[in-house]
Amino acid sequence: MPRAKPQAPPGTLAPARRRPHPKRERKIPGPAQTSLDEFLFHLGLVRGASPRTVSAYRSDVESLFEYLSHHDVSGPAQVTEKALRDYVIHLHESGRQATTVSRARSAIRTFFAFLLDEGVVSEDPAAHLRAPAGWRRIPRALTEEEARALVETPRGGDPLSLRDRALLECAYGTGARASELLGLRPADCRWEERLVRFVGKGSRVRLVPLGRPALRSLRAYLERARPHLAVRRRGTAVEEIFLNARGGHLTRMGLWKILRARAEEAGLRGRIHPHLLRHTYATHLLRGGASLRVVQELLGHSRLDTTQVYTH
Repeated sequence: MPRAKPQAPPGTLAPARRRPHPKRERKIPGPAQTSLDEFLFHLGLVRGASPRTVSAYRSDVESLFEYLSHHDVSGPAQVTEKALRDYVIHLHESGRQATTVSRARSAIRTFFAFLLDEGVVSEDPAAHLRAPAGWRRIPRALTEEEARALVETPRGGDPLSLRDRALLECAYGTGARASELLGLRPADCRWEERLVRFVGKGSRVRLVPLGRPALRSLRAYLERARPHLAVRRRGTAVEEIFLNARGGHLTRMGLWKILRARAEEAGLRGRIHPHLLRHTYATHLLRGGASLRVVQELLGHSRLDTTQVYTH
């Protein structure tokens, strides 16, 4: 038989249960919060970090901007190398353990590396802080058969299938960053020259050749699908090429969901995301005989060693 719980003697009060203290919510400036939300989405859903890791990185970045907000810094673009050094010194002087400070360095480094890659900041103020373990891990590349299966999955003639086919062909056929691909406009397409114009990090402009499959799919989408999506939009029309199902601008999260759904249809295993397609593009160029310098120009890298990381 189960034991009965001991009762307090008559005339006495049972000891009160200790309630856990509610977690204090940090308030950080809007621009910092926006960048943090995108970073956490990338960390959790794209890179597959555990909920515990995502929570730790959230806490570390929020703590950083809470500190910087008292020094008139509202967003990542205003953060300087000196400000980050001062923050690390602040952590040391506050009596934090060495492991805690090391973790904070890792979170800060990873956060600003992500922002630099997405073009949110033009320079990385955390470049000289200790690099976090695992951030430079090289993602796998799809085989040519896997890449072909992925881009050929959308086969229908409906607007969303035509959009997805054009989106996948352009992502794999140009190696564009997610922000560059989603910011593409009709004026950026030079049809006669079979070139597409991208504005990358630091407002650097580059022209990338558009292969026949990508060119054909993009034209089919613009002529037969985009007008049907655009009329669903209420309010100001969207200038970017790629639209969502309601005629609005396709977001990074929307792009990731499309890639995930189409990858499942194609029977591909593992996480499929724009960074992987970019790496696949570079890897297949090198296997086809392109020089490292050519790949550097096509990817829009300012330094050759960055290209070597992508195409190791």
